[in-house]
Amino acid sequence: LSETILMAAEERNATSIHNANGEKIAPAYLFETKDTQEKPIDQLRLEYSDQVRNNELFGFVEIGSGVLKPETAHPDASISLYSKNPAMDDMRGWLRNIINSKVREIHLQALGLDPTELAYVFKRHAVDGMKLVELDKSGEVSEAERASEIESYGVPFGFLFLMYVLTMMGATPLLSSVMEEKNQHIAETLLSSASPFQFMFGKVVGCVAVSLTSSSIYVAGVVALLARLEVLSMIPMYLLPWLFIYIILITLMIGSMMAAIGAACSDLKEAQNYMFPALLPVLVPLVLGFVVIREPSSGFSTFVSLIPPFTPMLMMVRQSIPGGSEIWQIILGLLGSGLFTLFVIWVGSRIFRVGILLKGKAP
Repeated sequence: LSETILMAAEERNATSIHNANGEKIAPAYLFETKDTQEKPIDQLRLEYSDQVRNNELFGFVEIGSGVLKPETAHPDASISLYSKNPAMDDMRGWLRNIINSKVREIHLQALGLDPTELAYVFKRHAVDGMKLVELDKSGEVSEAERASEIESYGVPFGFLFLMYVLTMMGATPLLSSVMEEKNQHIAETLLSSASPFQFMFGKVVGCVAVSLTSSSIYVAGVVALLARLEVLSMIPMYLLPWLFIYIILITLMIGSMMAAIGAACSDLKEAQNYMFPALLPVLVPLVLGFVVIREPSSGFSTFVSLIPPFTPMLMMVRQSIPGGSEIWQIILGLLGSGLFTLFVIWVGSRIFRVGILLKGKAP
């Protein structure tokens, strides 16, 4: 099989690693065969592994002799790629295709069959992902549209990332703002004409306004760009009001936490110790988003999206995927998230009231 791999690598290097302008866009595969010199296999693996660790080789391939045996359960029927990060290496798939095609050809020839005449037997047909059909305005069945992977993954992840960015931009600056007003004795002046709750809630509402303004600009820009590219249908426009609703909820939630932390702390070092728990409502959904996008209607996705701190971001992801959520789940999630947000505002206001005038004491 060595000659087959060497020839395939030369063909790939000549035809597949440069673009139309001649620029190199992929690494070349440079294979060479190694003489075993009758050394023990474990010793060979160690020698070549050391060469990989020393960057003398990128990796090495070991093909068991049983690969060419017709028995599928042969003990030595294995192909192994050894490298620093083989699990993420594209070369594994390339080797699998090259070697298996050659092995299949050898078996056919051993049976007295011409591989070129049997090419149709091994032809693979793609499975196209199609959107559901429906009746159009004239009552006729609409023509099925091909589903786009960019649309399937890009739209929900775009909503998820947009909410993350807007929340971080709108809510987190509130911590340093409150802390600055506390340390510079501005808070005492403001509290002479407003209650602590009014003071805090006014600042949180200001953060919401910032987030809504920013989100409006971003959404308008994306809509204009997609309209220019004539792919505006990728965005489910009916979800935009939900986007703003969830942005209001999560900004109120995170903003209240940040205001409370800023009021309780006197310096940034103290505040940083408390920021991580306050940011979990945006960090956890960002991590779980990939799982929810793949299985939006699973029991796990439903459960985590109904946990109030995570509802705004994860429910937005599920709603952006057709069939990802049911109406009762949306209503329940909105109710739970709304009540939790009110609870966070109440708790945050009590912390704010106690901490805003305290100085020189640990939180």
